[in-house]
Amino acid sequence: MIPITEFKGRDVAVFGLARTGLAAARALSAGGARVHAWDDSDVTRASAVAAGVPVSDINSRDWRNFAALILSPGVPLTFPEPHRVVTLAEATAVPILSDIELFARAVNALPAAQRPKLIGVTGTNGKSTTSALIAHILKAAGKDARLGGNIGEAILDLPPLHAGAYYVIELSSFQLDITSSLRLDVAVWLNTTPDHLDRHGDMTAYVAAKKRIFLNQGAADWAVIGVDDPHCAMICTTLTRAGVQHVAPISSGQVLGRGVSALDGKIVDGLNGRSEVVAELASAPALAGKHNAQNAAAAYAATRALGVDARVIADAMKTFPGLPHRLERVATIEGVRFVNDSKATNANAAAQALAVYPRVYWIAGGVAKEGGIEDLAPFFPRMAKVYLIGQSAGDFSDVLRGKASVTMAGNLETAVKRAFADAKASGEPHPIVLLSPACASFDQFRSYEDRGDQFKKLVLALAGSGASMNGDAA
Repeated sequence: MIPITEFKGRDVAVFGLARTGLAAARALSAGGARVHAWDDSDVTRASAVAAGVPVSDINSRDWRNFAALILSPGVPLTFPEPHRVVTLAEATAVPILSDIELFARAVNALPAAQRPKLIGVTGTNGKSTTSALIAHILKAAGKDARLGGNIGEAILDLPPLHAGAYYVIELSSFQLDITSSLRLDVAVWLNTTPDHLDRHGDMTAYVAAKKRIFLNQGAADWAVIGVDDPHCAMICTTLTRAGVQHVAPISSGQVLGRGVSALDGKIVDGLNGRSEVVAELASAPALAGKHNAQNAAAAYAATRALGVDARVIADAMKTFPGLPHRLERVATIEGVRFVNDSKATNANAAAQALAVYPRVYWIAGGVAKEGGIEDLAPFFPRMAKVYLIGQSAGDFSDVLRGKASVTMAGNLETAVKRAFADAKASGEPHPIVLLSPACASFDQFRSYEDRGDQFKKLVLALAGSGASMNGDAA
């Protein structure tokens, strides 16, 4: 845990008691603050008490006594309208902070020589894989690397701050929205496509939130930014012209004169103006696909900026295990391969998975994001059959009519069983059943992790029913 001493002896409200809120409450209490923790959900409050965090109804408190409101990232800040507690804080001039902001202030309070290195990663897609890959490379290089934020442990649950540590932080737009003091030694922005517009309102606000990752950087710091979409390409140009920090453009679609490219399965380092092949992604099985090529290019640029040798980076990529729920190879049963890509919660993420395989038995559906799956039309010919589940099944079926064979499975169990039967009967040499829903999970599951875990249990149940397991479980 990282104790937060800034509010010692003062009253602090914490609203939203999921992972980050609980961590913030514990860290503030450890630092001597009087914490008033609350959540609108009875179930979540009960879970907080069970976890050792006492609750206090901040709705009945005098807000003029609060030194700060620590707001969980999922709570609406401005759009479609501010949450009730946001309005209360603003009316009483109580500062609204994130757990990342508390972390940043704790780092900034240290003497410069005692501060750890901070690496932040954002982007619509790929930030979890890239964050995990950077941490993996740093550990392979013998560094004391800690991974957290929007992935794994909450940032304040990580081990205490000290010089020589490297904190790799996955940052969502929600977290960046209420963070202002964070200064990153390396800031990575992978890509930008429409997402979370129900929270930000429009692309302008979404991009503005993401851009905050570069706040406070100086001449010694690095901005690593993808240039394969127009939003990021424009910001890369702006940052380069401003000359505030070092800028390393990365791409998986074009050769860069001064940057890092990932093309035809090779990482090409041109940061010094001389292009050199430094890694072969064919030797890194967990980094298959064009989207992972961009992730690998970003991780390479970030760790090179931190002084890691290129050969160490290339070797570490070979041993990277990948992430659960992102192109995760679950099992091969009677020749049918099952791939768990439950983390694909929007069409753009699903497109990255569909691009890896020439033919799939595709399981999709849930709570659709804006635009649905219409942008996946180029991949419809790759779909041997489609199995639709959840709230979006009817709308997706309309889009797919006449373009792919559709089964209205309704739920994941039915989808897995029917996809397995159809794939076995196909006679194809190595058929693939792919769960890549292109949707959020909250209609039928607690989270995308829960959805992916349920998929894996259902697949392994197929094996237990008499099918033979034959390799590539991961």
